[in-house]
Amino acid sequence: MATETILSSEAHELDKGLLEYVRRSSPPPFLSKTYMLVGDPSTNHIISWNSDGTSFIVWKPAEFSSDLLPTLFKHSNFASFVRQLNTYGFRKVTTNRWEFCNDKFRKDEKELLSEIRRRKAWTNKGILATAPVQTAPQESDDEQGSTSSSSSSDYSNLCNENKRLKMENGALTSELVNMKKKCQGLLDLVAVFTGSENVIEEDKRPKLFGVRLEVPVEGKRKRLEVNENLQILFSQSCK
Repeated sequence: MATETILSSEAHELDKGLLEYVRRSSPPPFLSKTYMLVGDPSTNHIISWNSDGTSFIVWKPAEFSSDLLPTLFKHSNFASFVRQLNTYGFRKVTTNRWEFCNDKFRKDEKELLSEIRRRKAWTNKGILATAPVQTAPQESDDEQGSTSSSSSSDYSNLCNENKRLKMENGALTSELVNMKKKCQGLLDLVAVFTGSENVIEEDKRPKLFGVRLEVPVEGKRKRLEVNENLQILFSQSCK
């Protein structure tokens, strides 16, 4: 009986060691799928590696969420995708675009993915909680929530990005209004110039018995053509 107990205990330990080896040698599905999306050359206009392959950039978050996320993940939520990146230790490289990096997430070095580990979460009592060992990486890994600190950080980043975009939009709108005012001023100036030329030409027309004659003047015709061309040009540039 004692021998059977020892053998059973050794077999259990062997199984645990084997499962731990499988878990550590196989990268989580989230990382494998993200690596696949980044490395697909047909979608480089939406998501791609940076110039040296040390980080990746989501160029078009809206199209990434609607067109690419649902193909490999069970959702189309970009914020959820960013939270998952944070749980695996990814960092946002810059504030003016969605660029992320991880020391083990590199172009043409897929074997490093198995070295990336999910951050351990803290329970409400302050006790460090570790995830149970699984027989193999499962799909639920994609949907597991991140810690409250990472969520707060994501929300803050999104708010800052939204504020920045609003400020840029306001500046562009103000610049557009000013340009339209300047164009309108130029149009008014051209109109005044055209009217004054007409008056001058009318005063110079010869009279016969007190009646002004309609004499074609080549210079006048050319000036009128130039004025008309200017008005058309300014009108098109101010639209």
